[in-house]
Amino acid sequence: MLIKKKKARSHTEDRCLALVLATAAGILNAMALSAFGFLPSHMSGNASQMSTEVAHSDTSGLLFLAALLLAFVIGSMVARVAVVIGQKIRTIFCLILLAEGVALTAVSMFELLFYSTRFNAEVLVTLGFLMGVHNATSTQLSNGRVRSTHVTGTLTDAGIALGSFLSSLVARGEATDRRSCRKQLYTHLTTICSFLTGCIVGVALFDWFGFKAMLGLGGILIVVPLSAIVITVRTASKWVEARSS
Repeated sequence: MLIKKKKARSHTEDRCLALVLATAAGILNAMALSAFGFLPSHMSGNASQMSTEVAHSDTSGLLFLAALLLAFVIGSMVARVAVVIGQKIRTIFCLILLAEGVALTAVSMFELLFYSTRFNAEVLVTLGFLMGVHNATSTQLSNGRVRSTHVTGTLTDAGIALGSFLSSLVARGEATDRRSCRKQLYTHLTTICSFLTGCIVGVALFDWFGFKAMLGLGGILIVVPLSAIVITVRTASKWVEARSS
């Protein structure tokens, strides 16, 4: 699910991707909300709140929200640049997620050792950057079918897929078109349900374990891509050995 293949990706692969990355995004968002009172990936809400800061002439709040939005955009840009530069590396998406996991682990360790409310803005901007990386990675890997942090867009895509499916029933379209629409709808619903489940789990875990739970999430985001890299390398080695024998 984390490897970009020459053949078209299946919806099963994208659903597995959604289960892992959308759940992780939901967990991290809920943990950040519990810890800091902000959602690092909710760019629509953060952008809307900027108008409130402008109305109240709150310069510091406005600058913080602008920095949070910019961090998300920069994270997405970095993920894209990494994919373009490493397009010949089959495990490039694994490497990006591995770097994200290492960065999240470092942030969690910092919070565990040096937590202070005066660092909240910097930590949130860092999490916004990581969420940009996270969402851009899943979006590029799935060709836009899985947006792990963008629930608004995913709900829109789910509505479109449902409308296409119902239209195909009414118009008695081809069975292949109906199956395609149904599979696409299932993929979007999997993404939404995974994110919501992650949010519920994230709140509970943070209430129980605090920043140790965030540290554990960082560890998972290290183990998952690292496992994919190991499996890919082993498979490639066996293929080379089979061809040479």
